[in-house]
Amino acid sequence: MTPALTHTPVLETERLRLRAPAPCDFEAWAAYKASARSRFTGAVQDRPQAWRGFCGLIGHWAVRGYGMFILTRHGDDAALGMVGPWFPEGWPGQEIGWMLFDAALEGQGLAQEAALAARAHAYDVLGWPTAISLIDPENAASEALARRLGCVAEGLADLPGFGPAGVWRHPGPDTLAEGGMEAYA
Repeated sequence: MTPALTHTPVLETERLRLRAPAPCDFEAWAAYKASARSRFTGAVQDRPQAWRGFCGLIGHWAVRGYGMFILTRHGDDAALGMVGPWFPEGWPGQEIGWMLFDAALEGQGLAQEAALAARAHAYDVLGWPTAISLIDPENAASEALARRLGCVAEGLADLPGFGPAGVWRHPGPDTLAEGGMEAYA
């Protein structure tokens, strides 16, 4: 029997399914953490470090009751990346984070589609009044996505264990409810 998180939501979008991480996702996570792509989400890691980080992602669900979702396509359960609500100890605020495991997935709107669903979940289900995204200042692609999501840069934060990150504030649920963000949905 494969252990799994229970009682976790599954979010559906037009093309995507967002679900809690499962043991079957570790290989995709470990490959991502071994690649240069992971420099924007911490650092390149060996398998033992990646394992501890992966278990921390699952533990976040157990401790906070929410966490990063694994991003998959409908009809294919292969892990493409992670997106979702995230609030580790020492963070300056509740975050909507995202990462795609493979550069070939960029430019398809997958991260934006998933981030919009995760933000709606954070506001509508978790009751967050606001959210930020923390982005490495050298990650131009992530900054561009933040702008498409309607986020506004607020400065830098020093993240424990990571260093400086740009703080990008998402439009709040009131702004979105008023219809002021049609272009971002």
